Amino acid sequence: MNHTRWKLSRESAVVEGVAESEEASADRAEIRLAMAFAKAVYDRRQELGLRQSEVAERAGLTQAKISRIEGADTVPTLPLLRRLAQALDATLNIALTSDHEEVAFVGRRVA
Repeated sequence: MNHTRWKLSRESAVVEGVAESEEASADRAEIRLAMAFAKAVYDRRQELGLRQSEVAERAGLTQAKISRIEGADTVPTLPLLRRLAQALDATLNIALTSDHEEVAFVGRRVA
C-alpha cells in the first residue's frame, strides 16, 4: 500500500471511531518519520537539480541506496545522515514531538 492510500485508510478509521493500539500508533509514527525524511531528501535533491546517481556519488553510496532512502524503505544511521547532509550541501534539521515530525535539509549559505 503506498503512503497516500495508507494515510487515507488511517483517516477513514479515525472518522469511523476505530481505536488504535499503542503499538499501531508507534508504528504509524515511525512510518511518518521515514516518509518525512524521504521527502526531505527528494525535495533537496530536486532543489539542487541532481539525479539520484549524483547524490549517491557525492555521498559514497549507490543509486539503489538513495532510491531506498527516498522510498522510505530504509532506516538511516547517524553516519548516513551526516553523509547525506554533506552530499546535499545542507544542514539537516529534525524536530520531533509526540504527534508531529519535521525533517528539512537547509541549504548552506555561501558567505
